[in-house]
Amino acid sequence: MKMEESGKFDIKVVKTDLLHAINECSQRGLRYTTKWLAELNYSLKNVKLDLHDLTTDIKSLEINEEEDTYTLAKTYFDLKEYDRAAYFTKDCTTPKVRFLHLYSRYLSGEKKKIDDMTDVPPDPMKNDSLKLLCADLRKDHSASKLDGYSLYLFGVTLKKLQLTKEANDVLVESIHKEPMHWGTWLELAALITDREKLENLCLPNHWMKFFFMAHMYLELQLLDAGLALYYELQSMGFQKNCYVLAQTAIAVHYRRDVEKAIETFKKIIEEDPYCLDNMDTYSNLLYVKEMKVELAYLAHRATEIDKYRLETCCIVGNYYSLRADHQKAVMYFHRALKMNPQYLSAWTLLGHEFMEMKNTNGAIHSYRQAIEVNRRDYRAWYGLGQTYEILKMPFYGLYYYKQAQLLRPHDSRMVLALGEAYEKQDKIQDALKCYYKAYNVGDIEGLALLKLATLYEKLGEHDHAATAYTDFVMDEYRNVERKELSHAFIYLTQYHLKREQLDQANHYAQKCLQFDETKEEAKVLLRTIAEKRAKVEETSMVVDDMNETDPVIEQTARTDAISGSQLSPMNLSFTPTPQKQGGSDGGRRATARGSNSSDPETLSAS
Repeated sequence: MKMEESGKFDIKVVKTDLLHAINECSQRGLRYTTKWLAELNYSLKNVKLDLHDLTTDIKSLEINEEEDTYTLAKTYFDLKEYDRAAYFTKDCTTPKVRFLHLYSRYLSGEKKKIDDMTDVPPDPMKNDSLKLLCADLRKDHSASKLDGYSLYLFGVTLKKLQLTKEANDVLVESIHKEPMHWGTWLELAALITDREKLENLCLPNHWMKFFFMAHMYLELQLLDAGLALYYELQSMGFQKNCYVLAQTAIAVHYRRDVEKAIETFKKIIEEDPYCLDNMDTYSNLLYVKEMKVELAYLAHRATEIDKYRLETCCIVGNYYSLRADHQKAVMYFHRALKMNPQYLSAWTLLGHEFMEMKNTNGAIHSYRQAIEVNRRDYRAWYGLGQTYEILKMPFYGLYYYKQAQLLRPHDSRMVLALGEAYEKQDKIQDALKCYYKAYNVGDIEGLALLKLATLYEKLGEHDHAATAYTDFVMDEYRNVERKELSHAFIYLTQYHLKREQLDQANHYAQKCLQFDETKEEAKVLLRTIAEKRAKVEETSMVVDDMNETDPVIEQTARTDAISGSQLSPMNLSFTPTPQKQGGSDGGRRATARGSNSSDPETLSAS
């Protein structure tokens, strides 16, 4: 989606919209949207507005007989006395005060649910107060009494009660009435599972749509489109906005450029040293790169700023996890979830910790909760696949790996795990296709070629195995086990020796001498190569001394020389054993076994 669809938006209009929306959201107690809008507005602090517009539109207050009731209820609401706020506003009818009443009832139920929560989150379908609130909202909706903010609340209750189709329609209606409320866009985003649904949405042609589309592109792993939109938003005046920078860093991280993502987060801290938003993602990056000093500093700084923030608990949990203190890490992730059971990152990280502690039941529960919060969290699907693999339940593992791969089609780790699951179930053609795909999309772990070579070796397809091993050992300094590298060298030595390709055999045998496990075998092979070379030289001397050249011998020697020079390992085409008449691109179009549901059809398409 390009900005040119509606022309570059007028930055003064954006600023006016922001100021008006900040006032409206603040009055309704929508704190997070108010903060988000205020940060956008601060990015445009150099944009000057006409004071006349401000006095007539922004600073006007709604004066009526319910204003005193609203003022009292709002003070109770700000102090989290939600039942009192709801009680005093129960008979109010103006849209602003009516919303405060409904929102107080909703937050009261959520607060009590968290306070009473045990280790198992409550079933939303058994929440009577939520059902009652939904019924009241439905009645008001039928009478067309709901404004944009109350429609948002109606959509949230429908979503909580798992009435997703109706929730989708109500949230879109809310956006049309109040496009400036970012919370509504985020609630809608959670209901969009694929690009087709996104494109079928009927959204207003408002500048907030660009923020939503960029957010959705990242969620759906459409990284190039998402990054392009965020760069355009930066060029429009939001280049120092923490949210836009953080989203850009996340997109760059998804493209596996962790260093650049870390640099972007450092830029955010320079701009806003007390910002904790998205710092849990920053801590994940530091954890992945094993930057212990930086992660310790971040944990210390976050604790000083606000030790009870969700992000702080997550950062400190990552810090203890990197120190292998998994019990303390679990404690901090649990603390975050006690404050917000919908905190996706904490559920996923808690699952990882349970895996480290070999607590498979805890891991499965945590990953499942993460999927309940967001079905697009590929890490949770992948974690479930690993857990069931450990439990020796390969069919379950295969299912979860397929879900992870669908969410991250260009992540070689997902494809590689899927290939291993197929191989364990003897679905060889599917496994080969996965390993080849993992190599093509950029093998992160450097194992795809090794897996291919090993599998071809087991199948006795030695030419294909040698090809894969040759490409694998081209980068002998890659981060792989020495045992795997030594096996590849010894295999190639034997492969070329059998085919009388003595120069290649000698090259790989010399490499084998670097490894203790193959050193002795390499010495034997080198002696064999030396003997064969001596025989070849002796034969060539006899041929040179002959007075008459036998044309048959000459032709045979020429044929041997030509065939020897062409037996260097072939390019990666990996054609599997043909089952049907296929095209020319071998492995990419390998026919999978049968037509059952486990055939990864998406691989060739993506």
